[in-house]
Amino acid sequence: MNENPSRRQLLLLGATATGLSMLPTRAALAQTADTATPTARLDVPYVPTPQEVVDRMLALARVGKKEVLIDLGCGDGRIVVTAAKQFGAHGTGIDLDPVRIAEAEANARKAGVEDQVSFKVGDLFEADLSGASVVTLYLLPTINTRLRPRLWQQLKVGARVVSHAFDMGPEWPPENTATVDGRAIYYWTITPAQKRKARA
Repeated sequence: MNENPSRRQLLLLGATATGLSMLPTRAALAQTADTATPTARLDVPYVPTPQEVVDRMLALARVGKKEVLIDLGCGDGRIVVTAAKQFGAHGTGIDLDPVRIAEAEANARKAGVEDQVSFKVGDLFEADLSGASVVTLYLLPTINTRLRPRLWQQLKVGARVVSHAFDMGPEWPPENTATVDGRAIYYWTITPAQKRKARA
């Protein structure tokens, strides 16, 4: 796929213009025309995060060997696989699209990290995030803001959140940002203040 930096924004504008409903995960727009079984509706066009952005996201989060990383809307699993292969982390990827999950599992086997990672078809709004020390995502602004209270509630103090392209809204400004080839990366740490807000 051509990784033109404006491609995702164009896709998102097109989705908005057609009144696309917001459902909880990132995945492909299209489904095969010859399938007889209806597929789950998928809310975000699948656009892979470039590897150089993946590397910077993991560096910004200071991922290490003892980390447990969860990637919400994991696509082909490249963030989870990279965290395991380069840093020795354990990770889980969650996506609504079974095609992407199968691809992620194949990529993990190819990288030799299948014992460190797992992938599952699931709704990211129902996922248990409490064991994660790092959460990564590349979703949509509206979904990020819907996820924000869940991140505050479930993640432990000190857990890190890294998002490609979109922030969490004015209620949770990022602690740090980075740019790779014109692509924005946002970084947060869960603090006692967020835990108090989650209980309010």
